[in-house]
Amino acid sequence: MKRCRNRFRTVAVAVVLFLAAGVGTSAGQPQDPGDREAVIGGSVRDPSGAAVAAAQLTLTLADGTQPRTAESGIDGRFRFVRVVPGSYVVTVQARGFAPFATSPFTVTTSRRAFMLAPITLSIEDVTASVTVRPTQAIAEEQIRAEEKQRLFGFVPNFYVSYLPEAAPLTSRQKFSLAARHTFDWTSFAGATLSAAIQQEIDAHPGYGRGASGYAKRWAATFVNERSDDLLSHYVFASLCHQDPRYFYQGTGTTRSRLYHALSYAFVARGDTGTTIPNYAYLLGNMGAAALSSAYYPREERGAGLILTNAALGIAGRAVQGVVQEFVARRVTTNVPESRSSAIP
Repeated sequence: MKRCRNRFRTVAVAVVLFLAAGVGTSAGQPQDPGDREAVIGGSVRDPSGAAVAAAQLTLTLADGTQPRTAESGIDGRFRFVRVVPGSYVVTVQARGFAPFATSPFTVTTSRRAFMLAPITLSIEDVTASVTVRPTQAIAEEQIRAEEKQRLFGFVPNFYVSYLPEAAPLTSRQKFSLAARHTFDWTSFAGATLSAAIQQEIDAHPGYGRGASGYAKRWAATFVNERSDDLLSHYVFASLCHQDPRYFYQGTGTTRSRLYHALSYAFVARGDTGTTIPNYAYLLGNMGAAALSSAYYPREERGAGLILTNAALGIAGRAVQGVVQEFVARRVTTNVPESRSSAIP
């Protein structure tokens, strides 16, 4: 009997130890990681309170490590799932808004859901960079472009602007353009051809015939045209503060364009942009005609020669305006593209 009691005691102790071991093992077993994870949610708004969709959000630990990203929905809401305990920061980037970052916040095991206060973004400050360039520099670029304009690719067409709001020229720039036009190779070729025609029809017979007569006709033609050019396009254009160029209209009715072209002989654009009488051309034309009395044959000199040359000059300028407005543009090379779309 005593032996049976001892065996029962041994079995009881073993059972107690087994149960104790089982309880200890259960108590020391690690928790399921899912029990420690949380969800972080919130919404993104603009200053008016409207939802901001497609905002890019980044969740990082407070030290900036372990980044995770999310995007706000059409209702502005977002969330991060399976977030383990720790200290976090949420940063926000959205087009048209300034960047935003929350203050650090802590995720603990005591809360399974963290709802952040609504994130309100501020409108991004836009700083416009404006480069102010001197008017003189702009005009310099424009006349450099105009000096590339040539009828049929070789005849100068410098004195026409296809830019309606072209910058005004300084006196130095007026001289530069006049000199460039006056001493272009075509000026010499034109005088050569004109003198040959005059020689053939015996214009200005006082010059005589032969090589001497041809040389006088050539010199008279060249000086007359060059003096007219320099006086009207530079000297008087500077003194009267007006622009020597023809400004292409290109739009409007045929009647308005014709009026604009014919008025080129009588009105001009002032350096301030206003329309004024074309003093520069009228005085320049009269001045060149007066100078012609010094080298035309004696029998042709006098008031008649001056008035005739002046009248021919004015008529020629009116015809030139019509040609510029309706014909020249089509056969001129290097015309600014910005104006070509307006050409009929």
